[in-house]
Amino acid sequence: MKKGILLVNIGSPDSPSVPDVRRYLREFLSDKGVIDASYLMRKFIVEVLILPKRPKRSAEAYRKIWWDEGSPLIVISQQLKKAVSERLSVPVSLGMRYGHPSIRSGLEELYMQQVREVLVFPLYPHFAMSTSESLMIKAFRVRRRYFKDMKIVFFPPFYQFRNYISVLGESITTGLTQGVDHLLFSYHGLPQRHIYETDLMGHCRINDYCCRSTSESHSRCYRYQCYETTRRAAAWHGLPLGQYSTSFQSRLGNDSWLKPYTDKTLEALGKSGVKKLAVVAPAFTSDCLETLEELAIGGKDIFLRSGGEVFIYIPCLNVQEAWVTVLSNWCKIWLHEKVDFEL
Repeated sequence: MKKGILLVNIGSPDSPSVPDVRRYLREFLSDKGVIDASYLMRKFIVEVLILPKRPKRSAEAYRKIWWDEGSPLIVISQQLKKAVSERLSVPVSLGMRYGHPSIRSGLEELYMQQVREVLVFPLYPHFAMSTSESLMIKAFRVRRRYFKDMKIVFFPPFYQFRNYISVLGESITTGLTQGVDHLLFSYHGLPQRHIYETDLMGHCRINDYCCRSTSESHSRCYRYQCYETTRRAAAWHGLPLGQYSTSFQSRLGNDSWLKPYTDKTLEALGKSGVKKLAVVAPAFTSDCLETLEELAIGGKDIFLRSGGEVFIYIPCLNVQEAWVTVLSNWCKIWLHEKVDFEL
């Protein structure tokens, strides 16, 4: 069977207009992997509690970071697809879990080129029910309905792959144009209940003890995987304890989310005497609203108002040459050595 690659990112509104943002948020928040409630409860939360006000605020945030070419995440993802395509001898397409281009359109593009075996590559390093698992469910649903004779396999979470840690480490080094007092690893947050729901072994307690012990649950534990990325990247740099930390951003609603929270951490670091701070967001491989607006703009403001003096946001891997090379080489392993990444 002819093989192909589908790169998948999380998605973005078509424009920073309120109607487009509302349409995107409705699709995103209606996913059971994001708001894990019954259909009727989820619809009430989305339509009654969130959509009347949230789209306007989010649209204002998107306008702050929108590029002339379009959404930064979409533009970067398209650039990445082009760069990877130039290094591979098979078709490469792009899809978004939410919004456009869709997963269906990405698979259809490959199907029309006679591709019948696809490596779906999620462009996020860590497993979560709201990202990796949701993507798998969606991709299989689309395949069953439209492309029954197409085989789909998924590239696994790569949060601790040696090549990924090396590329992340080099990116951090490049971003640190001057010495800093502290390096903060900020990851996208999740409700704590998501950690328990993906724990098939009953292992997780959402504390450092369970993350330090060995367990099969770690293959599906977002919190563990984030801390492991921090640990490995800090070790790659030779950073001593106390000069780096981990936090979680982007809370929604009143539920308990993974802690410590990034905004509270930035405030505490500024007040504690840290003057020069660098922040990196390893949960994202492409810059987007959560990195360009929430961290580089909002996070900087919090830190400087709390007593900090220098705030450095380190960009995501985006289309850095080293990242494109690593991603392309992973695809080549599957193409030529027939490694089965199906989960």
